[in-house]
Amino acid sequence: MRKTMNSNLIFFDIDGTILSHRTFTISDSTRAAIKQAQAKGNLAFLNTGRTLAEMGDDILNVGFDGGVYGCGTCIVYRGDILYHVTISTDMIPALQQDLRDCKIEAILEGSSAIYYDKEYTNPVARQIKYDHMNRHDFTVGTWETPDISFDKFCIWPSSKDGLDAFHNKYKEMFDFIDRGGNFFEVVPRGCSKATGIAFLRKHKNISYENTYALGDSSNDLPMLEYVKHSIAMGNASERVKSMASFLTKDVDDDGVAYALRHFRLI
Repeated sequence: MRKTMNSNLIFFDIDGTILSHRTFTISDSTRAAIKQAQAKGNLAFLNTGRTLAEMGDDILNVGFDGGVYGCGTCIVYRGDILYHVTISTDMIPALQQDLRDCKIEAILEGSSAIYYDKEYTNPVARQIKYDHMNRHDFTVGTWETPDISFDKFCIWPSSKDGLDAFHNKYKEMFDFIDRGGNFFEVVPRGCSKATGIAFLRKHKNISYENTYALGDSSNDLPMLEYVKHSIAMGNASERVKSMASFLTKDVDDDGVAYALRHFRLI
């Protein structure tokens, strides 16, 4: 039997947790706090709905030990991909057609690129496409890109009937994460931020008592429910705040550093 390590596993969501929704940057205090936690022997991981294709240098340069990407579809530790699941290429044409037939707008997210349909009417989808193509140096493609490959996708249905029809057809293959505001993340069945933590706990043989997670939104709920020490940001949704074991300060008020100090991780 392998000896259980004494290190702590600390998982950080990105948007609204380490990355400010106001400035779209990671503060110097947050960067320093993560480095201090690692210097004390803790392992710091990203745990995000973003896929690897949506990871900018400003985030990766923080120096995390690894990450759980795409809501558990890809797991990386110190540069090595330990786990990766993608949506079968055989089913992609039918999936795209069903999205269009159900009048559902979607962005397809892969580990090497992000794929957009021709037009979007939903303002959130339009803004995401604009940001990805103008504010970030992400690799992008279209739904018609040859050899398209993606791990998960985000959807904005135009009607409840369309969403119900699509969900009924694909509910055995995918989990649907309701992000609110008619926005859903769709991931291969059984993948979540929590399954990524479970994988890394087993890989590193670390006790449940030594698991921490910081988050702010609904797709963080599985990881916050899984870990021993769940930390909600001050700017988190009320649902996240209600189930977390500790409420820290806002992301723009050094919330990450405040939480790590509270738990004596720095």
